[in-house]
Amino acid sequence: MGTRQHGTLTQWDDAKGYGFIAPDAGGGKLFVHARAFGLRAWRPYVGERLSFEAGHDAQGKPRALRAKALQPRRPAAARKPAPARPAPGSRDAARGGAVLLLIPAFASLVLAVHLSWPLPHGVWGAYMAMSLATFIVYAGDKRAARKGQWRVAESTLQGLALCCGWPGALLAQQLLAHKRSKPVFMRIFWGTVALNILVFVALFTPALNPWGRLLS
Repeated sequence: MGTRQHGTLTQWDDAKGYGFIAPDAGGGKLFVHARAFGLRAWRPYVGERLSFEAGHDAQGKPRALRAKALQPRRPAAARKPAPARPAPGSRDAARGGAVLLLIPAFASLVLAVHLSWPLPHGVWGAYMAMSLATFIVYAGDKRAARKGQWRVAESTLQGLALCCGWPGALLAQQLLAHKRSKPVFMRIFWGTVALNILVFVALFTPALNPWGRLLS
């Protein structure tokens, strides 16, 4: 029986049942097969500290034999599972769904204003046309980003949002996952949304703007 050495399991392929140990004494890594661990309650894992005997296989190649753990480790089935946390994707999806509620909320505002003080005929069409155009521009910019092609200027995207296209921009940001991860861009974007809504209310709500009737 050889002298026992200490080392660290630096590689392990659980499917194939073998890996490599880096001996503390130095030298090359030693091949170790799952059979070298004998019967134990858990599988080998990368980083595990081991004691072993240096030996050779039938072809005379060096390998680790009779490997044993240097510290106790409970079986995976016996470990207390960590508290489940919602995946980042699910949180983003929930947040995006909440943000998109702003579009029907604004549509309800436009309808309420129209029922109280009829809007000019072109208002609905302007928002729909600009939103569609903005969505198309966002989609084109997303495609250009993937292919490394010429990009649309961010000032152009913000200008389209300000000019009644923000509902389309909001849809594109959430459905295409484009620009929504850029904090500076999104701060400016929400500023354009707020400004557009304020201008709409100021122009088309006679209760706040006595001259609004002249526009209808």
